[in-house]
Amino acid sequence: MSADLLAEQHRHLARLLEAIQRCAWFLHESEAKIDWPIEAGWLGKHKKDVELFETLAAINERFAKLQDTLASAMRHSALLMGEPTDSFLKVLAFFEKQGVIDTMGDWQRCRTVRNMAAHDYATDYGEIAEHFNLLHQLSDMLYRCARRLLELCDTLLDIRPASDDFTEEFNRLFA
Repeated sequence: MSADLLAEQHRHLARLLEAIQRCAWFLHESEAKIDWPIEAGWLGKHKKDVELFETLAAINERFAKLQDTLASAMRHSALLMGEPTDSFLKVLAFFEKQGVIDTMGDWQRCRTVRNMAAHDYATDYGEIAEHFNLLHQLSDMLYRCARRLLELCDTLLDIRPASDDFTEEFNRLFA
């Protein structure tokens, strides 16, 4: 790899790390608008509350965006660390060994829960409440994964987020 190409790959990872901070902060701020846990009866009573359902839609989207951005950054950083990236399962196994994710099963559980909403247009408020309560519970795992990945990239690759625009807000998630 030429120096310019390697530098560009480092810049790309730095931009992904900044995007992770931004995604985590926006997800956290959307979740802060909700009084957790959500109950089916409460959702039914507020079924025409546009602001509430826009917030829930934002949580759904931001959870997915955070997980997708984490996945991209994990694959890219694994590549820069000389680890196999031909299969995302190998990438997950590597980051499980590094302590970035607790277990591959946790990661896949997040993926399953978020994908359920993408393909399910439920009108059962019990199912909707359960889905968002699960996302809320699992978001803590994604926040921890994000923090650990940023720490690992700093330690092993000397790569940090491209800017400090969201560093303070991101760090407050763990205070």
